[in-house]
Amino acid sequence: MITRLFGGECIDGVSKSEVRDLYLVQDKISSVSTDARLDAEYNLSNHIVVAGGIDLHTHIGGGKVNIARLLLPEMVRHGRSRLECTEREWQKIAPLSSPVPGTWETGRRYLEMGYTACFEPAVLPANARHAHAEMADTPWLDTGGYLLLGNDRLLLEWISKGAPQSQINDYVAWMIRAHQCCAVKVVNAGGIDAFKFNQRHLDVDEKHWHFSITPRQILKSLSHAVESLGLAHPLHVHCSNLGVAGNIASTMATIDAVEGRRLHLTHAQFHCFGTEGPHGYCSAAKALADRVNAESNLSIDVGQMQFGQTVTLSGDTMHQFANRKQARPRKTIFQDLECQAGCGVLPFQYRHDQYVHSLLWAIGLELFLRIEDPLRVFLTTDHPNGAPFTAYPHLIHLLMSYDFRMSVFERLHADVQSTSSLASLKREYSLDEIIKMTRLGPARALGLFDRGTLCDGGIADVVIYERCENPEHMFARPKMVFRRGTLVYRNGEFLATATKSTIVANVEIDAKMDVTLRKIWPIHYGYSSDLIRIHQDELLSDQRNIEFASRATKSVVIGK
Repeated sequence: MITRLFGGECIDGVSKSEVRDLYLVQDKISSVSTDARLDAEYNLSNHIVVAGGIDLHTHIGGGKVNIARLLLPEMVRHGRSRLECTEREWQKIAPLSSPVPGTWETGRRYLEMGYTACFEPAVLPANARHAHAEMADTPWLDTGGYLLLGNDRLLLEWISKGAPQSQINDYVAWMIRAHQCCAVKVVNAGGIDAFKFNQRHLDVDEKHWHFSITPRQILKSLSHAVESLGLAHPLHVHCSNLGVAGNIASTMATIDAVEGRRLHLTHAQFHCFGTEGPHGYCSAAKALADRVNAESNLSIDVGQMQFGQTVTLSGDTMHQFANRKQARPRKTIFQDLECQAGCGVLPFQYRHDQYVHSLLWAIGLELFLRIEDPLRVFLTTDHPNGAPFTAYPHLIHLLMSYDFRMSVFERLHADVQSTSSLASLKREYSLDEIIKMTRLGPARALGLFDRGTLCDGGIADVVIYERCENPEHMFARPKMVFRRGTLVYRNGEFLATATKSTIVANVEIDAKMDVTLRKIWPIHYGYSSDLIRIHQDELLSDQRNIEFASRATKSVVIGK
């Protein structure tokens, strides 16, 4: 299958943006014409041609995602399908059926925005197999997961007893391979487990009551393991003291804890509060942005909040419990999970007239606008915590238009309007910067060097948007989407399914660790370590491959 795309402006953040021909040869991209007969060609004048979008932090599978789906049955909209509606009718029912939609709708709505890969950032070992099953059931999207460590009882015990770093490295490698994940995630290091001992606060240098270790020790040990194993993605960290006034100090201490190793701070806007201001909260976004600009080992995703109804879900039981009285509607679910982690789920409404909510909105945009390198700050809403992922086109509009930002800023709480520096930030993102942030940057951060660009030999995940003065309209719905060279979406119609890939880390495991865990895993968790190992053949099918992500080499596809 050979397809020629011509007349469109190719933008990928690597090559110079220009109008040029692009050839999709089987499942690869080529800029050089061939002598073979074309199967299809498309005139794309007044369109832009970009790689498929990549969301490196979105909650799309796993235990707490399903809990969130069950928590709000009254918010499920039983609308008609796209095929049953006129275009005008469809626009009226376009909002998600729920703040946390099911797998089919998740895949469909991501593809409708031009996204082709998404990553679940909190795969709990105890339900990793089910998380993979859900991601497999999410159509059109390549997927991968980050394994949740840093609160598992065995790891905490080993660190507290002074286990050698080599033992921690081998444990992390075994866990990553056993659960078929591609990165390591830490949520409130040590804090989820400390909560189970009735500890309601755990700062970076505060000791866990039971294990007598600090989050700093956990972060240092895990960041060392991630670097030693050569994982493509840095240690992915949800900092201590989420949402607490003055938590910028914890965020800075977290950066210090990894001692210059690579570090990714997730949903960073929730960790950028100072203590000054009319209500004891103020923005500390400049401090974090300045540090990211100065230290090349750091990257963040923002987790931008948008006003309206959503549901918050997190493994950070400690701080979800602290926020339980803020739930709207007033219902919550908390779980303690297999001595490995926990979760708290509560619905939430972000309001313009609430000071902290307004401040949070402004902090997120400050981070976007103050961080200079679009390859190290990523567009996320921490779906669904800050907002559902369908808010991305709106967020892009906010970043590209100062006037549009100010039209929302004028509706914020008066104390935020009078104290925030957002109005002074006149920067407007260029189209090239938006493409870098949503394509090239995430691909590089995950070690996926064969996607995120339009370079020769890359995977032919290609999206075509029709140019429009309003970027929100442009990015809300592409004209066409190709998955691995096959046209799967055009003008609102889904034309074909697509072969999917699961992204995993290619790490070696020590046979001695396998023997050790067979002996001690049942003592700590009550079941055999053999039960949790997910074999690669479980992830393979006629429509599903495995890809290995690597910082040093290009991804290699095995299987189909």
